[in-house]
Amino acid sequence: MTTLYFVTKKNLEVSIMGHHYLHQLLAAHTIAVFGASEEPQSIGSLVLSNLIKAQFKGKILPINAKCEKTQELTCYPTLEAALQHSGLHVELAVITSPADTVPSIIEQCGAHGVKGAIILSGGFSDTLQGKRLEQNFMEAAHHYNMHIIGPNCLGVIRPSRGLNVTYSRNQARAGNLALVSQSSAVCTAILDWAEPRNLGFSNVITLGDATDVDFGDVLDYLALDPLTDSILLYIEGIHHVRGFMSGLRAASRMKPVVVLKAGRYEDGARAATSHTGALVGRDDAFDAALDRAGVVRVNTITQLFAAAEVLASGMRLQQNRLAIVSNGGGPGVMATDRAVELGIRLAPIENSLMTALNKVLPKQWSHNNPIDMLGDATPERYEAVLKLCLANEQVDGVLAMLTPQAMTDPVGVAEALVRLKANTKKPILACWMGSALVKAGREVLFNAGIPHFPAPESAIEAFSYLTTYRANQKMLLQMPSSIESSEYGEPDIIGARLIIESVLAEGRKVLSTTESRAILAAFHIPRLPTILARSAPEALVVAESIGFPVAMKISSPDIIHKSDVHGVRLNISSAQAVRSVYQDLMDSVKKQRPEARLEGVTIEKMHSSKTARELMIGVARDPVFGPVISFGTGGTAVEIHRDHAVALPPLNDYIIRKTIGRTRIARLLGEFRHMPAIKCEGLIEVLLRVSEMVSELPEIMEMDINPLLADENGVMAVDARFVVGYPSGAGRKYSHMAIHPYPIDLVRKLQLADGTDIVIRPIRPEDAEMEQEFVRNLSMESRYMRFMQALRELTPEMLVRFTQIDYDREMAFIALARQNGKDVEAGVARYAINPDKISCEFALVLADDWQGRGLGGLLMRSLMESARNKGCTMIMGEVLADNGNMIRLMTRLGFEKSRVEEGVVTVTKRLTDDAF
Repeated sequence: MTTLYFVTKKNLEVSIMGHHYLHQLLAAHTIAVFGASEEPQSIGSLVLSNLIKAQFKGKILPINAKCEKTQELTCYPTLEAALQHSGLHVELAVITSPADTVPSIIEQCGAHGVKGAIILSGGFSDTLQGKRLEQNFMEAAHHYNMHIIGPNCLGVIRPSRGLNVTYSRNQARAGNLALVSQSSAVCTAILDWAEPRNLGFSNVITLGDATDVDFGDVLDYLALDPLTDSILLYIEGIHHVRGFMSGLRAASRMKPVVVLKAGRYEDGARAATSHTGALVGRDDAFDAALDRAGVVRVNTITQLFAAAEVLASGMRLQQNRLAIVSNGGGPGVMATDRAVELGIRLAPIENSLMTALNKVLPKQWSHNNPIDMLGDATPERYEAVLKLCLANEQVDGVLAMLTPQAMTDPVGVAEALVRLKANTKKPILACWMGSALVKAGREVLFNAGIPHFPAPESAIEAFSYLTTYRANQKMLLQMPSSIESSEYGEPDIIGARLIIESVLAEGRKVLSTTESRAILAAFHIPRLPTILARSAPEALVVAESIGFPVAMKISSPDIIHKSDVHGVRLNISSAQAVRSVYQDLMDSVKKQRPEARLEGVTIEKMHSSKTARELMIGVARDPVFGPVISFGTGGTAVEIHRDHAVALPPLNDYIIRKTIGRTRIARLLGEFRHMPAIKCEGLIEVLLRVSEMVSELPEIMEMDINPLLADENGVMAVDARFVVGYPSGAGRKYSHMAIHPYPIDLVRKLQLADGTDIVIRPIRPEDAEMEQEFVRNLSMESRYMRFMQALRELTPEMLVRFTQIDYDREMAFIALARQNGKDVEAGVARYAINPDKISCEFALVLADDWQGRGLGGLLMRSLMESARNKGCTMIMGEVLADNGNMIRLMTRLGFEKSRVEEGVVTVTKRLTDDAF
């Protein structure tokens, strides 16, 4: 039976698809250079010169009405004249002419079918006139479906094509590193730094003002670029966070990504009005985003290439236990100091390894890690020791260090490392200290692809990149839902939203104490009951009702931190004290803050625990990454302690434990001295509930739960404060978050016409094995029709792309049936949103035994509904003309045949409000 199938040209899920649109621009056969000039120092002249020097593998058409010839090439007055004379089709335009000429040039290019332009010209974002010009050329680009790199950028280099359309003095070598930079100046510095080090590039792309093509687009392209093994990013700021995070996560699933970001200590961070806001800065949020994206961050250009080198080598870690082997004690100690600073564990030398080392080392060796083999260490001694370390189960990687002493053979030791590398999968790093005496040894290491470094600190940092990459790749696999299961049931999201809406309707932003407690209650966060008293007699009645001792706190929408105005009294244990404290609180606060509106005093039962730790959970709204959740030490001195860790929602158990573990107070949560360990499950539960809160309520701008008391019995929110506001943006669900949650709301339990129960749900990373088995079990014909080649099973890269998806811009629904006590995949449908953001392309394949039972229609309806909810107005695909089953299904679903070409039928459907 012929399978239902679909293959697209652009679908990002398929590794054998047609190229990304940027590849089609950067692999252009004909380039038009607007502003090409005879003036040696002009940008147009430098671009043209670079193209010629790079030996561009295509045709160059210089465009300039003021000259007839430049650099031995005919110069044309207009694009139309160039096309008529040459008979060529231009794929890429490079524009170096003044800003006021750019809109008309883009109009010309679009009218003649040019699909992309790189605008090196500047002068757009600085003035109102420049912004109007930018708006004009972007309107023309959108009209003609053109893509723009720039403006105000250095340009692009793709050495394998001989493409260098920059005004840089550098000609990049061909290699496997891709460099993407927001700064032209930094890009030229990196290129200059890389040249004497023989570092090569697959692509060098500068973004400039990024009016169209941004990080997300470039990362999508590089993720599937076969010439790119690892990606380097220089970032100054993020314009489109969701696109950035989507592209970054997609790329890092496929290959290592290393990020260098400027502005770690930005002075322009917003003024904070809460404890959390005072603690969480923009760089904290950026780090949290990179953690979730599976990438590695560095702080210098040297570290950028070191990280790229060690990650691109393919070396990976199981844990972070390092053995340091050296021919001198001092270098080993220096390496150890840096390892301790970075949290790298020195591998223990257990008894069997100690015995083995004693047999190959002099008696005076260090008998510890780092392993000092003494200054007369020969290549044979190095090889024997390193071989033993690499074979030991307690060692995850080795660092071989060498100083050029009298009896040292740098080349011989390097050759020993090369032999060892061939027989192990564990990381081997080298540190050859010195210069002239070790130069030949470094060349051996370089030629063998062994990462090597001139100093102990840089070698240890390189090993730390492996540990960071391992940890962040695990974070990348986490796909939390917005709502996690809880023994307390579903949160009352509607009730919480109604409270917030009523506050906003009154023109307020800060919730009262009782309103804040109500929000906590809606999300099942343990809290102390609080009652507002508006007079001293009323306070007495409340205190008597809930029982002594009580805590009394001033209630005012204008006072952010009650303790700052001495508005808190604790352990009040008598009726007489209640009345006097009430009046004292009112008088004292009125005197300090006469302008503040005082609602009264809240009264709550004292929470007594001799073993409680004071913690804080907060939420701050980062201007780029949206809500950021903070955890750390609580109390009145949180800004002094500054002990906190941050994470981007949504959270799950794994992410929460990692976040808690990064704080100093984490060491005090376990058992120590007379203090029992806290009930960690209760703390995790609260953080999960906070994650739900900020995911489902975009109106929450800031929140503090401080203190959150945690002991062996659980946790209790003693005080909470919320700041709310109207969310900005398109208003689509979860648009306020940088990371789209797993869409648990799209899980459906359905039944086929024959009574078979199935579950249709979005795919998850842990479905990889099931997806692989599904493809293996397809008939040969089905696999060929789905992938258009004799594919036996999915490659690792394809499996990653199939199962680790970005739910914001793509979707894959799998249909599951229960067979022999386990879930079996019966079919899968997927779409990817096109760059125009309003259309998408779909794919559908069913297992051979599940065809003709109505499953294809159910999957497609789920797919179309999801695409429509994401803002798509058109869904399209291409079907083989002889695939009658698929064509009949598409006809039943209302698709139209729009084109038949080379045995392929294009089917399209408008996603209207009509029911599917």
